[in-house]
Amino acid sequence: MFESVTPSIVRSIKQKDLLNTWLRLYVVEQRIPPVADFHPERMSDEIPDLALFLVDHAVSPPRLIFERESQRMAAALGHSSNGRPLDDYLGPRMSPIVMPIYYECIRRARPAYTIFTFVDVNGRKVDYERLLLPFSDGQHVNHIVASHKNISEDGNFEINNLMRDESLPVAQLLAIIDRDLFHSVPGRFNAKDIAFE
Repeated sequence: MFESVTPSIVRSIKQKDLLNTWLRLYVVEQRIPPVADFHPERMSDEIPDLALFLVDHAVSPPRLIFERESQRMAAALGHSSNGRPLDDYLGPRMSPIVMPIYYECIRRARPAYTIFTFVDVNGRKVDYERLLLPFSDGQHVNHIVASHKNISEDGNFEINNLMRDESLPVAQLLAIIDRDLFHSVPGRFNAKDIAFE
């Protein structure tokens, strides 16, 4: 179901930057980094596209609890998370489609990248690109940072209620980034904090 791919699969420049920041941390210790060390450069404009989840392993499968909501995801789903678990937030129709991606990211402890096609309220096709980055406390994946991007070849599109019940997505790509895990951006890394609290 999930393809094994290299980091070059990611299309968005901003998502490539996020992934390369994660890879820089990974290659130093050859292990999944803690979320406290994740400080992407020049990413303040990316905050609306980012969600942060706490992974609760007290239940099986693990539950993902919002610590920071993605404004883009909230607009696409048409409502705010209000701190709910992700599966509850997605609802009974979307959850079986989306949650396996998060579970595979947790199970494999590697970044996940997916592209789904939705149709907006005006009939335009929209690609919804999701990048999941796993973080660890040294024992298991305890946080996931999720980046969401929407692109339409038709140009403008309506993001509000993009993930409405009558517009279930079609999977174009389901991938785990587990090959050639080294960062490809040269030069020094001057970190700028993103406060996830």
